Amino acid sequence: MAEIYYDKDADLSIIQGKKVVVVGYGSQGHAHAQNLRDSGVEVKIALKPDSKSIQKAEEAGFDVVTNAEGTEWADVIVILAPDQYQRILYNEDIKPHLATGKALLFGHGFNIRYGYIEAPEGVDVVMVAPKGPGHTVRREYVAGRGVPVIVAVEEDATGTAWDLALSYAKAIGGLRAGGIKTTFTEETETDLFGEQAVLCGGVSHLVQYGFETLTEAGYQPEIAYFEVLHELKLIVDLMWEGGIAKQRWSVSDTAEYGDYVSGPRVIDPQVKVHMKEVLADIQDGTFAKRFIADQDAGAPEFKRLRAEGEAHPIEKTGRELRALFAWNANADDDYVDGSAAR
Repeated sequence: MAEIYYDKDADLSIIQGKKVVVVGYGSQGHAHAQNLRDSGVEVKIALKPDSKSIQKAEEAGFDVVTNAEGTEWADVIVILAPDQYQRILYNEDIKPHLATGKALLFGHGFNIRYGYIEAPEGVDVVMVAPKGPGHTVRREYVAGRGVPVIVAVEEDATGTAWDLALSYAKAIGGLRAGGIKTTFTEETETDLFGEQAVLCGGVSHLVQYGFETLTEAGYQPEIAYFEVLHELKLIVDLMWEGGIAKQRWSVSDTAEYGDYVSGPRVIDPQVKVHMKEVLADIQDGTFAKRFIADQDAGAPEFKRLRAEGEAHPIEKTGRELRALFAWNANADDDYVDGSAAR
C-alpha cells in the first residue's frame, strides 16, 4: 500500500526558513514560485540573461538572477528547466556554486535517474512532482485546494531531506490533495511509460488510426473527428471521476457492450507485448540516450516527427471545426499555423 502524506505530516516552517531559487519560469516554474511565495517562502527566479521569461517573472514581482547567482544565494535550488537542458545549465552554472548543506530539488527524475546530473557529496537531492500542469497547480492552490504530488529523496546528505521535501510539497499545495512516497527511479520510469504507451503516444495514435479508418471508408472527416477525438474528453472525464467502471456504467448499454467485445480486438494482447518493449527501453536507458542524442544534434528527429504529426488530416479538420463553435472558437489562439507558441 502506498505511503501517503498530508498537510498534517509536514512542517511548513522548514521551507519558510530557507532561501529558495526556482530555475526556470515556465509551466511548473511559475506555479511553484508563486505558491511558495504565497506560503511565506523567500523566492527568487534564476534565468539565463537572454531568457524570454525574465519579463514575465519581473512583472509577477520576482527578483530575477542568473543561475550562478541564484545557486550561491539559495539554500534550495529548484531545477524546473526542460529535461534536455538541465544537465547543461547544471554543469555550467549550478554545480560550481553548490556548497555542503544545500539541496537540489527536481520536478521530474529524468536527469538523476539516467546519470546526466550527479550531485556532489553533502548536497541533498529530492523530488516533488505535481501530477498536473503548472497552471492547474497554481489555480488549485489559489482555490484553497491542491494537485497531488509524488515525493522522493535520492540523497539525504543532511539527514533532513525528507522533512524538507514534505515541507516544500506542503508549501506548493500538494499535500492538501496528498503526496505519495516514491523513488526517482519509479517516478521516472512510470512517468515516461505512461506518456509514451498510454497518455500521449498510445492515445494520439489510437485517435489518428480511428480517424483514418472512418475517412478511408468514406465517412465525413468532420463526423469522424467528433466520434474519435471530440468525445474522448467526455470518456476521460468519467474515468477520472470514478475509474473505468464508472465510465462504463455512465455510457449506453450499446457502448458498454461494444467496449467488452470490440475493445480487445483493437487493443489485443500484442499491444501489451509492445508496451513491455517500450518499458524495457525506458528501464535500460535506450529511450533517454536516443532523446538526448537527438536534442544534442539539434533535434532533427524530434522536429521531423512533430511536423509529420501536425500535418495529419485530423489537425486540419479539427482547426476548422473548432473555429465554428462559440464555446471553443479561441482554442487555437496559442497555436498558430500548426506551430505552438512554445
